[in-house]
Amino acid sequence: MAGLLPTSNATLFYRGVKEEKLANRELIVPSGGTLGGGSSINLLMYSRAQRDDFEAWGVPGWSTDELIPYMKKLETYVGPGSDAVHGYDGPIVVSEGTYRANRSTQDFIDAASQIGYPEIEDLSGLDFNNGVQRALHYIGTNGLRQGTAYGYVHPKIASASYPNLHVLVDSQVKRVTFQGKKASGVEYKPKSQPDSTLRIVKARKMVILSCGALGTPPVMERFGLGNPDVLKAAGIDVKIDLPGVGENYQDHHLMTYPYYTNLYPNETLDALISGRLNATEQIQQNASILGWNAQDVGCKLRPTDAEVAALGQAFQETWDKEYKDHPNKPLLLSALVNFFPADPSLVPEGQYLTSSVFTGYPLSRGSIHVTGPEIDDQLNFKTGFFSDPKEVDILKHVWAYKTQREIFRRMKAYRGEVESFHPAFLPGSGAALVKLDEAPSGDIPKIKYTAEDDEAIKDWLRKNVGTTWHSLGTCAMAPREEKGTVDCHLNVYGVEGLKIADMSIPPQNVAANTMNTAIVVGEKAADIIIKEMGL
Repeated sequence: MAGLLPTSNATLFYRGVKEEKLANRELIVPSGGTLGGGSSINLLMYSRAQRDDFEAWGVPGWSTDELIPYMKKLETYVGPGSDAVHGYDGPIVVSEGTYRANRSTQDFIDAASQIGYPEIEDLSGLDFNNGVQRALHYIGTNGLRQGTAYGYVHPKIASASYPNLHVLVDSQVKRVTFQGKKASGVEYKPKSQPDSTLRIVKARKMVILSCGALGTPPVMERFGLGNPDVLKAAGIDVKIDLPGVGENYQDHHLMTYPYYTNLYPNETLDALISGRLNATEQIQQNASILGWNAQDVGCKLRPTDAEVAALGQAFQETWDKEYKDHPNKPLLLSALVNFFPADPSLVPEGQYLTSSVFTGYPLSRGSIHVTGPEIDDQLNFKTGFFSDPKEVDILKHVWAYKTQREIFRRMKAYRGEVESFHPAFLPGSGAALVKLDEAPSGDIPKIKYTAEDDEAIKDWLRKNVGTTWHSLGTCAMAPREEKGTVDCHLNVYGVEGLKIADMSIPPQNVAANTMNTAIVVGEKAADIIIKEMGL
C-alpha cells in the first residue's frame, strides 16, 4: 500500500521469506488480496479530488487542509499551479511525459470554449472547476510510468537500509487471525500451490488490511467480522457485528464515445495499437511516443441552470441539494483520448479521438460479500450501477453525452461519430449520427434532442455502462451506528490491533481518478501508524 513505509526498520511488507522467520514481526500489510504490494495502483491519469470532496467525508483529521501536506509529500510536480498545494520532491513524478498531440489538444480546448468551458491552468488545484486543462500524467519527464511500487516499494527493497522489509508475492490472504478480540496475524495460501496447507504470519502489535474496496471486505468476513445475516448465510460464525462491511460500494460509471478524425498517424496511438507501427522498433529507438498515455485534456464540467431544468424534477431536486450551493463540485469528468478504445479490427484503419466520460458522485450503491468461508468460494458482488430509484445517475449521463458531443462537433479534426459506439437514434432525427469528409464550418447550432432521442441515449447507457476501476467505500470511515467500519484512526470497530488503509474507507466519492486519493490515504495512514508505534 502506497505510503505505509516509515523511515525506520519496522516490517511492513514480506517477500519470499519463510513464515517461521516472521513470527515476531510487528506489522503485516496484506495488499490487493495478497501479502505485499502486489497490486500497486499504477494508473497514469493525474487527477485530484476537489476541496469539497474531503470536507464531505466529515471525519476529524481528514479535512482538505489536513490532507494537503500528504498530497504535496507524494509528488514531484512538473506543471503549473500553486506551491501551496503541490509538492516538488516526492516519490511520484507528475508531468506531461515525453509526448503530446498538440493539434488535437488545442482543437479540443478551442471547441470547449465555444460552448462556455474555459481553459483552466490547474484543474487539480482543489479549488478549480467547470473548465478544461492540458492533462498531466503519472509519467516521468524521462517517459517512465510512475506508480506506488516503482516510487515507494522497489527503492526500499533494493536499499540496504531496510533489512526488515520483505514482500511476499503471489499469495492469497484468506482472513485475519485473532487471539480473543486482538488481531494476531493473517492466514494465507501461496497461489503457486493452490492445494497447499494454509500458512499463518503472526503480528505482535498490529495488522493492517490494504486489500482494496473489493478485497478487504471478504478478508474481514471470512473471520466473522460483518453483517450477521451475511455471515450466517455463508456458514461463518459471527465474531463482531459490523453491518457496514461490504456495503456502500461506489464506482464512477464510465462511458466512452469514439469519433472519426482527419488526424495524422503520429497524432494518435491507433497505429501502435493496431500494429501498423512496430512496437519493438519503437522500444529499441526509445521513441518519445512511448512516454504518452494519449490522454491530453482533462475536464471537470457543470450544466447551466437551463440544462438542469431540462433534465426534470428528480434531477433538479438532486442538483439543488448536492450541487447548486457547491460550485466546487463538477457533475461530469471527461478526458480527450487519442485512439480508438476497443479492438482496432472493429473500425476502418485510421486515427480516432475518444471521449472518456464519467460522473463524479453517483447516487447508486452496490455491495460485495462472501458466500462461504473459503478463498475460492464465489463472491456476491453487485455493482449497483444505475440503480438509484429515480434514475438520476442515468440523467447525469444523458447530459454528459450531449455535452461531450457538442465539444467534439466543434473540433476541426471532427469527422463524425463511430456508429456502433453511440446511441442508435431514429431515422430522420436531428440527433442522427454523421460521417463527414470535412468538418462543419461557421456557426454550429446545438443539436435539439427529442424525447425519443433521450430514450435512445438512456437505452444505450443501460446496455453499455462500464467501470473506471475506481472502487471505494465498502469499509467506510464513519460512525459505527451509520454503518461505519473504521474510526478516524483507521481502527476497525469492536476489535484491537486491526486497521484498514485502502480505498474501502472513503465514505463518499471523489470527483477524480482515485489514484491520488489512494496514495493520500496511504500517506495519512503511515503517519497515524508511525505515531501510534512510537517510531
